[in-house]
Amino acid sequence: MSPCAYLAGLLHPLVIEELGLPSRGFTWTPAVNGLFVPFLDGSSIQLWDDDTRCEEEVRRFSPRDVEGWRAMNDVVRRLRDKLRPSGGIASGNPHEGRRDLWIGDAPAQEQLEDLLKDDVEAHHLLFSWSMAEFVERYLVDDRLQSAYLGQGVIGTNASPFDAGTASIRFHHSSGRLGGMPGMWGYVKGGMGMVSFYFCDAAREAGAVVAAGVNVARILPGEGVLLEGGERITARVVVSNADPIRTLCMLDAGADPAWAAKVRSVPIEGCTVKLNVLLRELPNFTARPGVEEPHHYGQINAPLTKAEWRAGYAAARAGTLPEQLWCELYFQSVHDATVAPAGLHTMSVFAQYVPYKFASGSWEEHRSEAKALALRSIGRFCSNLQDAVVDVQVLGPPDIEQKVGLTGGHIFQGECLPAYMWSKRLAARTPMKGVYLCGACTHPGGSVIGINGRNAAMAVLRDLDEAR
Repeated sequence: MSPCAYLAGLLHPLVIEELGLPSRGFTWTPAVNGLFVPFLDGSSIQLWDDDTRCEEEVRRFSPRDVEGWRAMNDVVRRLRDKLRPSGGIASGNPHEGRRDLWIGDAPAQEQLEDLLKDDVEAHHLLFSWSMAEFVERYLVDDRLQSAYLGQGVIGTNASPFDAGTASIRFHHSSGRLGGMPGMWGYVKGGMGMVSFYFCDAAREAGAVVAAGVNVARILPGEGVLLEGGERITARVVVSNADPIRTLCMLDAGADPAWAAKVRSVPIEGCTVKLNVLLRELPNFTARPGVEEPHHYGQINAPLTKAEWRAGYAAARAGTLPEQLWCELYFQSVHDATVAPAGLHTMSVFAQYVPYKFASGSWEEHRSEAKALALRSIGRFCSNLQDAVVDVQVLGPPDIEQKVGLTGGHIFQGECLPAYMWSKRLAARTPMKGVYLCGACTHPGGSVIGINGRNAAMAVLRDLDEAR
């Protein structure tokens, strides 16, 4: 299992097909049953992945919100179908309704504006609404609003009251894995297996993979210089390192304007990740039981709007908040190979925490952060304290050190509207033979794979034109 990546959802079907991932062993199980959210008043809602079943749940929970819930889902569907139509192709006029705009160069802002000119709601969802504005437009019940708020700030150093955060909700709902719009799922063996399948495909194509060999310098048009002093000659260097690390490796070879754009993208993470080994699954008091339908999907430990505001402010001030928003995933329910017999895994994705504390180091605050996360989950459970066997805590500096992501930012920089589409870094750079292929490029962060394909296609076109 990967300590930092939990679910697949945005992995592009074209990448899966072209690299033959299923023939290499790639299998996944949908995170069925959607999103479960318990509340402190003892109520709860199961936002099923099946629309009919989910509507029945919403009607039971808050009858006055049924129509608004339908409308909220419909604007997400309309926007997804506009930008990423089912069976979308790699090229063509987007107005013909066939081009997947994640594939290839990012469309210009004007192109997107024109595409959405007849759908004001979809335009606001993509470019301007905060997550709070989004849910408040369609939903009345405060609990139902809070059930969705966290989906607008996943991995994002912004408050759900900040402009543009609703686009984060859309980004994470825009996948079509397995032909199921918006579905996420568990990869057998853990998300790290996706990297191994990519590696197998590369080796089969003739690549030599040298893991653990650090690059000291990128030499545009010449290749790279390794930390050990060895020089590898290459016309093309494609970097999956985050843009700040790539910039550091370019050093004086970086174009000044490009370097300024790289530095303008916020890249300070706000997420703490816990990997927890459990004796039994959490028993949520709102829906008791340790082997229930909600354990097969995702679970949120929600915050009130006041807690969201206070939590974000605390982290920005360099302190831990009183409560964390936590999203929980249970890989072992779907894949028994990832845990010892009789035990379970619980992956926790929580916000907000500071990258740097106002006083003290992350090492000094690690135990406090662990206790806070478990307490934030435990207030909805009856058994968590006794169920925990062991916990790994990864704050932003740990993610930076272990995974190599500057600032511990899981998307190599913010994915808010100001940094997406044509405003995101391109695969091509001004430096001769230097390309980017990571989450910092179009179409943004998550385990998508199409960023790398976009870079590869750009390299092939440029090499062909240079002949």
